Amino acid sequence: MAVGDRGDDGSGRCRLRTLPDMTEAVSPTVGLGVVHLFCKVTPLADADAVTTAVQKAQADGDQIVTVAVLGHKADVAFMALGEDLWRLRRFQADIQNAGLELVDSYVSLTELSEYAQGVPDEMKQARLHPHLPPEGKPAWCFYPMSKQRGDAHNWFTQPYDERKRMMYEHGASGRKFAGRILQLITGSTGLDDYEWGVTLFAGAPDDLKEVVYTMRFDEASALYADFGPFYTGLVAPVSEVLRRLGID
Repeated sequence: MAVGDRGDDGSGRCRLRTLPDMTEAVSPTVGLGVVHLFCKVTPLADADAVTTAVQKAQADGDQIVTVAVLGHKADVAFMALGEDLWRLRRFQADIQNAGLELVDSYVSLTELSEYAQGVPDEMKQARLHPHLPPEGKPAWCFYPMSKQRGDAHNWFTQPYDERKRMMYEHGASGRKFAGRILQLITGSTGLDDYEWGVTLFAGAPDDLKEVVYTMRFDEASALYADFGPFYTGLVAPVSEVLRRLGID
């Protein structure tokens, strides 16, 4: 394995070089590490170096979803999933060394909810080891969320059976969008500012809008959900994203 570093190839442009990496893997006991990286394009952005960083991570077995972000919060997002957190950290360094400015990020792990322990093994594996991005779903959004701990509504003082009832209702709402939405919920308690990260893939942007709007009326969401910032974008291969961003 190697870590990214930046050098000058003599032309005045920055190129990635690699250094030996002697660190041992740091991996979750169950599932995968996940990092969402949100970047701005800078004058130093090098399309070849960004592409190399993505391809190297993929060659090492990590999944990289590349997103052209809409709006002012970022220009491009990378959703990276892998077993070794050191490899994910190397990918983050390689992206920065390729001339992109990291403006936001989110760290989480794939997980199986405590309310879904009895689901079939196929569903468990889809949550713990997803294969991304799904075909035919280029519309994408990500947001973090937590459960309320307020005086009037505190999720964590509710009995388990009551929380399970509300989550089953919430899940039933989501299943109405089967085939239109692919959702991945990753756990971030103790890892980042919120308790979960929610990533949605859809065929059309209004599908994203409709599913979030619909599920906010569920009791688990209406009374207990605390949402963070939303990022929205378009999934495409890294070469297409860079071309659309005007990076060469």
